[in-house]
Amino acid sequence: MSRPPRQPARTPRQRPRPQAQPPSRARRRQPAKPRWAMRVATSLSMVVLAAAGIGHAVVTGLDTGISRVDPFRDMKNRPSAGDGMNILLVGTDGRDKISEAQRTKYQLGGAPCHCTDTIMIVHISADRSRASIVSLPRDSYAEAPAHTDQNSGEKHRTHPIKLNSAYAEGGPNLTVRTVEHMTKVKIDHYLEVDFTSFMKTVDVLGGVEICTTSPLKDSYTGLDLQPGRHQLNGGEALQYVRSRHIDGAADLSRMQRQQRFMAAVIAKATSSGVLLNPVKFRDVTQSVLGSVRADRSFGTDEMLALGRAMRNFTPASSEFASVPIGKMGYAVPEIGSTIKWDEKKSKKLFQALRDDKPLSPQQPRTAKPKPKALAVDVAPQQIRVQVENGTKTEGLGLTVDKALRGTGFRTTGAPVSVKKPGSVPQTVVAYDPRWDRSAKSLAAALPGCRLKPVNGQGSLLKVIAGADYKGVQRVQAEDPYQGEFGVAKGDEVVCN
Repeated sequence: MSRPPRQPARTPRQRPRPQAQPPSRARRRQPAKPRWAMRVATSLSMVVLAAAGIGHAVVTGLDTGISRVDPFRDMKNRPSAGDGMNILLVGTDGRDKISEAQRTKYQLGGAPCHCTDTIMIVHISADRSRASIVSLPRDSYAEAPAHTDQNSGEKHRTHPIKLNSAYAEGGPNLTVRTVEHMTKVKIDHYLEVDFTSFMKTVDVLGGVEICTTSPLKDSYTGLDLQPGRHQLNGGEALQYVRSRHIDGAADLSRMQRQQRFMAAVIAKATSSGVLLNPVKFRDVTQSVLGSVRADRSFGTDEMLALGRAMRNFTPASSEFASVPIGKMGYAVPEIGSTIKWDEKKSKKLFQALRDDKPLSPQQPRTAKPKPKALAVDVAPQQIRVQVENGTKTEGLGLTVDKALRGTGFRTTGAPVSVKKPGSVPQTVVAYDPRWDRSAKSLAAALPGCRLKPVNGQGSLLKVIAGADYKGVQRVQAEDPYQGEFGVAKGDEVVCN
């Protein structure tokens, strides 16, 4: 009964093209178009729905399995919320979860420290077009708010600590409180990653490519990379981001390598289609979220929204910075040597995060170009220097200190005089042989100086200004860190 009405309805569709082909052929071809279009539309719809369904099912399934923490418990007088999303990313030890074979292969011996190796604020812009990652040195001088020690139960008043000690004393809650107190940036979510999840994630991605123009070797972690491109698996990547005995910069150079690594991960995830492929997305999500700890509000909807937002990310969408350092080796009784932030510059940096502004705005075209710099292996920002005046010229030590600081070296700001002024005809760079690359980079800034190895001197290099001093040559490392915050865009630090 339903067929007779349909037959006449097909006739008008054949009328617009009677001359193109015989009516009999038209009758055979025309009905195929709506069926083909319907099949395509149906197939596309199924693919989209399946992808969304898999993604949602994966995250929903893991949502209940994620280890949850409450880092915002009983927090009062918090900073005002800004635009965008701020995630406190904390890297913890967790070597107790790694097999003995992996511990031996990647030199992860010793007991877990139950402390934070890495602390970063990851700011996702409100329009989800940019990620700004700011590294906070683990040895930063900090003041922990009043709290109860999670180990002893002892009540503490506000007191000075190293930033990474906040986790040991009060866990995620004290870590968030301390970071908010220092930065005045409100933390929206907390994510804690340990060695296990780190290694799994890299392996699921199929490894991450890292490039270096100079040898990277650390006997403590077993890292041994020659200049060139390297495809690192999970364990090798862990060695790369943990190494802090490659040169005198210690934790500062390690933070730069961690930033390079994060840029490489973004490049791999976006170029390989991980965020668009539901199966790959599932595998990566499982490896990451299966062994992390997160706050209770970082749930399914937030994870999916973040994943969808990052589908259009490229390395250029990310920018990396470290907190501007005011003083290295800031001594604190009963704590030891700490890193003191530059108060003025760090306030400006965190204000940019609160205002949801890029850390590296475009320079105006009228800006004067910087004088040409010599290329060196180790960035001046990573090299600690003590200046001594070896001449009778009053104030030369301060002049040299300011000149070196002006090109980026981390000078003490307190030059001294040698015992016998006037006894040094040629400027000398005294250094521990273990920091020879840093010494060569410093020597490049002091044309005509003499290198003097001193066993056991440590990471602090010494410049003894001689009568031949005529100024400082600007130097710059391979990392194109520019601007007052030392910002590098992701596409500047990945392999080209």
